[in-house]
Amino acid sequence: MADDEQFEPPETGERGVSIEAERGAHMLPAEAVAAMRIRLPARGNRILREIVARANADVSLRAWWHVANVNAVRRMRINDHSWVHIQVVANIALKLLRDLTRKGAEPGMVRDYGMRNEDAEAVVVLGALWHCVGMAVHRRGHEDWSLFMAADRLPTMLDGLYDEPERTIVIAEVLQCITAHRADGEPLTLEAGVVRVADALDMAKGRSRIPFAEGRTSIHSLSAAAIEQVSIRDGVERPILIEIEMNNSAGVYQIDELLRKKLRGSGLEEWIEVFAHIDGEAEKLLVPVVRL
Repeated sequence: MADDEQFEPPETGERGVSIEAERGAHMLPAEAVAAMRIRLPARGNRILREIVARANADVSLRAWWHVANVNAVRRMRINDHSWVHIQVVANIALKLLRDLTRKGAEPGMVRDYGMRNEDAEAVVVLGALWHCVGMAVHRRGHEDWSLFMAADRLPTMLDGLYDEPERTIVIAEVLQCITAHRADGEPLTLEAGVVRVADALDMAKGRSRIPFAEGRTSIHSLSAAAIEQVSIRDGVERPILIEIEMNNSAGVYQIDELLRKKLRGSGLEEWIEVFAHIDGEAEKLLVPVVRL
């Protein structure tokens, strides 16, 4: 199938880790940037297809993704923030948005501006592409850095795709997605809530592969290593079910401390149910010995 005909796996034990991630962000910048390519299903959305093409051709944007991951993995020793994280979040966000609109949820772009679901998809994907570029500056306050960086570049990325005033509206809604993805953010639209929850759903063990492989155990890497798989499908009690398969109860940190905080206040609480479980008779031994 063509790249835009199917989703990349939202997250499984096999993350599809990039060459950059496999080598722990040690690559030379040109080599690291060359390995990056975002893929997601445009489904006939011409604007979305062009946005992804422009992102893949934007060497500066890809360089920010690389620096963000150097800061995260090499310098701060936390989980992956590479382009792989960007791709996973973008695909999860797009899937959530499409599933929710299929179930009757109305995006802000449609409800408030009379625009199309396709425009809401563009907002969500742009929000995912730019949501954590500020990590290239610093983790502290990275959402604010992301706002400055995106606001400077989004007009060029959207040039020729939207006329005014629609272009300014799209940019404003993308910036809301970025600022609202923080734990204490206040999403005002379906699109912003979707990006916020999608960011938290990139939690499975592939995301902690590098720090864990290098012997750096923290609550972030340990709890991510405990998540085997995240699945998104039609729910029973609520329209959307998120099922999380764990191999160890350490994964509860990802769910309770990260996902719960992102879901609460997202505006999606009445739409999403979360079911987490440990399969098998025994938990997986993640850390055989801890020495202080």
